[in-house]
Amino acid sequence: MPKRSPTTTIRKAVFPAAGLGTRFLPATKAQPKEMLPLVDKPIIQYVIEEAVGSGITDIIIVTGRGKNAIEDHFDVSFELERVLAERGQSEQLRLVREISDMIRVSYVRQKEALGLGHAVLVAKALVGDEPFAVFLGDDVIDAPVPCMKQMIDQFKTHQASIIAVEPVDPARTKDYGVIAGKPIAGGLYKITDLIEKPPPEEAPSNLAIIGRYILTPEIFDHLEKVQPDRKGERQLTDGLRSLLREQPIFGYRFAGKRYDTGNKLGFLKATVEFALKRKDLGGEFGAYLRGLDLGGDGVAAKPVARRKGAGARKR
Repeated sequence: MPKRSPTTTIRKAVFPAAGLGTRFLPATKAQPKEMLPLVDKPIIQYVIEEAVGSGITDIIIVTGRGKNAIEDHFDVSFELERVLAERGQSEQLRLVREISDMIRVSYVRQKEALGLGHAVLVAKALVGDEPFAVFLGDDVIDAPVPCMKQMIDQFKTHQASIIAVEPVDPARTKDYGVIAGKPIAGGLYKITDLIEKPPPEEAPSNLAIIGRYILTPEIFDHLEKVQPDRKGERQLTDGLRSLLREQPIFGYRFAGKRYDTGNKLGFLKATVEFALKRKDLGGEFGAYLRGLDLGGDGVAAKPVARRKGAGARKR
């Protein structure tokens, strides 16, 4: 591959969205998990808004069968816009138009769910020979400065692949890709190894890979050579490990709070906390939560059944 000219601009982002969402069945039987709402916006919109806020201009969404709702959400809805205009609902009309106007979106189909590495690989033709971002929709990150913008600022200096990381409970390393690395200044680590879902006793650290990446285009050559794992899936972590033999890769501990909306508890936590931050909902919703009668185990207490009085007549 010819040598690339250095660039400080990340224009394109790949958004893998071909998964089946089985952890949210039956809600995801007929709708993509990416379209589940956090308050009043689908999960995918929060992540794409982060991309827009980071200066990215083009999103490539890797879809699969049954994901048409994602394409419809970011498309123009002439009928809905006409009805809203006729009814004078200008604020709702503005919100709808902002969705279709916010960014250029392209779609490519992953015909089989063959792993995250494969999902990134099918976007190769649309990415071309330039560094690009990858966003995983399960991770919604609330930060004053968008997480990806923080990473792009690091990329401007280092011109190398950068992976978002954060510390996790050591017992949970088996759920993540994990890095080994040498700390540099400003939350940056020079990665020396990456391991996919190691058991706690084999994990080189508790720094887990989070769903934000900046990758150089050479990753595609390595993903093409990666051997599928026991499930027949091509893992992005394996491709990165191969790339690491040729190029430096950095881990970046971002500033912000991550919500793992890929599991039910994380999704519920995100819903509650995002609702509490809303000016139109937070006060009343917070008062409701404070008024809940919670039992000692944190579960809402069941209403006490009324007992019949001693003199009550049996029927």
